[in-house]
Amino acid sequence: MELAILFGTFTVLILIGMPIAFCLGVASLATVFYMDVPPVVIFQQMNSGMNAFAMMAIPFFIYSGDLMIRGGIAERLIAFAASLVGHLRGGLGQVNVLTSTMFGGISGSAVADASAVGGLMIPQMVKRGYDADYAVNVTANAAIIALLIPPSHNMIIYSLAAGGNLSIADLFTAGIVPGLMLAGGLMVAAYVVARQRGYPTGVFPGWMLVGRTLVIAAPGLILIAIIFGGVRSGVFTATESSCVAVVYALTITVLVYRQLSWTDFVEATLGAVRTTAMVLLVIGTAAAFGWLMAFLQVPAQTVAFMKSITNDPVMMLLLINVILLFLGTFMDMAPMIIILTPILLPVVKAFGVDPIHFGVILILNAGIGLNTPPVGSVQFVACAIGKVSIGDSMRTIWPFYGASVVVLLLVTYVPAFSLWLPSLFR
Repeated sequence: MELAILFGTFTVLILIGMPIAFCLGVASLATVFYMDVPPVVIFQQMNSGMNAFAMMAIPFFIYSGDLMIRGGIAERLIAFAASLVGHLRGGLGQVNVLTSTMFGGISGSAVADASAVGGLMIPQMVKRGYDADYAVNVTANAAIIALLIPPSHNMIIYSLAAGGNLSIADLFTAGIVPGLMLAGGLMVAAYVVARQRGYPTGVFPGWMLVGRTLVIAAPGLILIAIIFGGVRSGVFTATESSCVAVVYALTITVLVYRQLSWTDFVEATLGAVRTTAMVLLVIGTAAAFGWLMAFLQVPAQTVAFMKSITNDPVMMLLLINVILLFLGTFMDMAPMIIILTPILLPVVKAFGVDPIHFGVILILNAGIGLNTPPVGSVQFVACAIGKVSIGDSMRTIWPFYGASVVVLLLVTYVPAFSLWLPSLFR
């Protein structure tokens, strides 16, 4: 009965449109009231979920990304990407994907990526004759690359949800190859659609211009090397690297690019505080919800249930992917990771799947969900920028969605894509 109350309350609140954090918190409180457990337990679990040292990396990475957005890095990355791939068929679509890949290594956030890159690229693409739905779909799908490559905030959340024993450096490293695969797949999809619609090709501007734009964009790109190299080498932890990222972002945007005004600085600071507050509230309530599921032995029951369905790891992973893609249509990413990791990680470990590999699978699934209504936050951002309805974008999203699913299947069934690079550093 307790599980029925927990999941029933959560489902009803989701359906009536209540914010996800309140859905999780109210469902948890309703369950403990029924169990006659002191409600203070829920607040203790919320505090425990948010009170982790590694969690401090998230607000600082959010802050550094916001500073770089307002400090002009996005424009410089677009200029570099345009010089490199802008001459290809549907060139601005290719530029969009490549810029999102580079910017994702700075922001670590799909929504920030869609907002920053989309805010600049979508109007340009429409102005130059590209259909608005094409511009929106390229932007929205390319934005999820940021979830896989360092400094992905969600990799940190997954590490904590898994008990805090998984190396964040290994998770950062594991997402690089799948992230680049996703970028390649989306560039192919962008080319195919551009060819079908008759979008033009351009003229390669020459390696001299490529080199010049690279030099201009280099100060921002170096941040990627600082974050990944520092964490991977053990010079500093993920939390320390986020603080270094903020200091570096301030230095570059104020002293090198000289584009960050006092107003931009204040807005970036307030924006980072607001975003952090929302993220931590979701993480806290999801932690309480997850504790209740563990208390009610949901993970053990799930392992037994999955084994009763199949003993084949291939079918088990396929089933988990289907479940994750379905849940991603109505759950935000952070609560999805926190709630499902304690449930599904024991299942995949029972079938011999590496936890680092599963982390990449989970995050890629959740990322695809960010482009799937009714709670597709990245898709909503891109559609708002492009002034396109969700219905219009979803009618033509399938080539890009298909490319993402193909990459998901490759990552799922070929563990080397996720585990090869981390193995080189051990």
